[in-house]
Amino acid sequence: MNPKRELTSVDLAALERELANYEGARVEKVYLYDDGLVRFKMREYELGRIELLVDTGEFKHVRVATPERVPQAPERPPNFAMMLRNRLEGAHLDSVEQFEFDRILSLEFKRSGESTTIVAELFGDGNLAVLDNVGEVVDCLNTVRLKSRTVVPGSPYEYPEARFNPLAVDSDHFKARIEDSDTDLVRTLATRLNFGGIWAEELCTRAGVEKVVDIEEVTEEMIDAVYNEVERLREQIASGDFDPRLYTDDGRPLDVTPLPMQEHADLDEEHFDRFTEALDIYATNLDSDEAEHAAPQRPDFEAEIEKKQRIIDQQEGAISNFDEQSEAEQQKAESLYAHYDLVDEILRTVRAARTDGTPWEEIEERFEQGKEQGIAAAEAVKGVDGSEGTVTVSIEGKPVRLFVSDGVEKNADRLYQESKRIQEKKAGAQAAIENTREELAEIKSRRDEWDADDSDAAVQEEAGEQRDIDWLARSSVPVRKSDNWYDRFRWFYTSDDFLVIGGRNADQNEEIVKKYLDRGDLFFHAQAHGGPVTVLKATDPSESYDEDIVIPERSKEEAAQFAVSYSSVWKDAKFSGDAYMVDHTQVSKTPESGEFLEKGGFAIRGDRTYFRDVPVGVAVGITCEPETRVVGGPPAAVSDRAESVIEVEPGKYAQNDIAKRVYREFRTRFADESFVRKIASPDLIQKFLPPGQSSMKGVE
Repeated sequence: MNPKRELTSVDLAALERELANYEGARVEKVYLYDDGLVRFKMREYELGRIELLVDTGEFKHVRVATPERVPQAPERPPNFAMMLRNRLEGAHLDSVEQFEFDRILSLEFKRSGESTTIVAELFGDGNLAVLDNVGEVVDCLNTVRLKSRTVVPGSPYEYPEARFNPLAVDSDHFKARIEDSDTDLVRTLATRLNFGGIWAEELCTRAGVEKVVDIEEVTEEMIDAVYNEVERLREQIASGDFDPRLYTDDGRPLDVTPLPMQEHADLDEEHFDRFTEALDIYATNLDSDEAEHAAPQRPDFEAEIEKKQRIIDQQEGAISNFDEQSEAEQQKAESLYAHYDLVDEILRTVRAARTDGTPWEEIEERFEQGKEQGIAAAEAVKGVDGSEGTVTVSIEGKPVRLFVSDGVEKNADRLYQESKRIQEKKAGAQAAIENTREELAEIKSRRDEWDADDSDAAVQEEAGEQRDIDWLARSSVPVRKSDNWYDRFRWFYTSDDFLVIGGRNADQNEEIVKKYLDRGDLFFHAQAHGGPVTVLKATDPSESYDEDIVIPERSKEEAAQFAVSYSSVWKDAKFSGDAYMVDHTQVSKTPESGEFLEKGGFAIRGDRTYFRDVPVGVAVGITCEPETRVVGGPPAAVSDRAESVIEVEPGKYAQNDIAKRVYREFRTRFADESFVRKIASPDLIQKFLPPGQSSMKGVE
């Protein structure tokens, strides 16, 4: 028996009951971990500190953890966590609700009359969506673009199609659903009754009924016995009468349940007062057990490939439907113009009747009378809806809904706009399918790389090392690149993953200080004239400042080196210079009395922290993971991120000439020369080079 990886629908029903005890708790902070775990640190007057964990990773579950079992907070909160903090800090947990009989749990939080709902999808790949007070997706961990449903930021959240709820059905419907099956009893309970495998077997065992008996041989007495157990289960969940168990085998955790399971009679068991407490112990022991016994093994590339191909098929089906829907709307619009007089007569007739005060019901009766008299306009009318002020007509055999208050042209334009909107959705789906195809190609590439050298992989597995891809030797490197807001500035990420931006000219210096210098940021500038405004960002512009963020000294030193290297120090062929650092509050555009500040200039007030004799240093590199692009900045920061790095120093070649030399050198290092041409042209490389003349360090 393999350890439990997902909660059952019965588990979620029990959790809904238990988590209601924490309603009213106030959110203090939210954390997001790399493995899909979201932690809500809360406090309640009587209960004290509450750690609510929602895990969409390997073991998909929700639990209330004891403080000692809570993972250490990440050093720097990602954007998703900051967004949650902005929306939830100070909010109170208002309700917890399971969606139908599905493995979906919704947590609604309220603050100052505004509500935010966290929807945890604890099935499949797992997901967590954040909804605003009208049910629109603010953000989600994973976007979903399928034919059946869509979960993307900016769109209304779409639940999966509601599953049959076996706990809400009477005995007659229960019996009918079983008798309508064409398989055995346990599979019928698992699939058609939606109990899942373990509870289907458990119900049969409790009822004393053979599991694999064919439906044709199932008697009414058997069905009644199973239904009685379902009734008992329903009553226990409704009353909260739980008796949680943690099941192990030789100390290894295998299952955790809100109720005792006869199917686990041969396993060791431990009793708990609350299901969430049992879940906490199970999840903790599961992690430690797997960490102890884990051994690197070949990923299931085939399953990943099959999954991606299935998504592509679904996306292609959605695109095909978009084409059909768009064309249908356009044809409807064109048919209105083709039958303009008929449509206009119908609309004018209804408007005139409404102006005279004729009720909608009477208008519909008049059209029925007109049909009996053979009036063409009346025969075309298929329905009238007074609640929406519409009339549905049949044109060329297709129903078209028309708004009576609008003329033919406005109705046609509405249909054209709907056709256009569907085409835009198609464009989004096409972009999504291209992304999926790239992901599929990357999985296949990783599979080929893995299988190319089994002996080397085995050695690395024994050593516990992760196998790296030799991108320089790859004959084909897939291009993966996104546009970032800071690309038009000078920029780099420090060794501690903090963004540093610098202006290319006086206009950008002005913009950076006015628009991007925020709370917690640090301002750097070279002592030499003509240097760029340099800002070490504590957070992204879309994030709010977190007082927990501490910028390491190493990042400050790298930002100082950046400020010196891109100043006139380099242009003057010097190899070191001084820089200073101040807090964001010390930078002002307001000059002292009697002074004048030119464009790109700023007044600095208060004490400065100086960095003396900072050596110049710039490196240009090419990254292959997670994106393929040119990067540049201090050598220490660039070398850890790039697949290949070239350092430059003050030298004898003009900026455009050294860019070409660096480009040619990169082409000799990568087997895929076309890849270098695509993502690291001389123009792109030049953007990361300092002003003035340079030479390649250690190459020439």
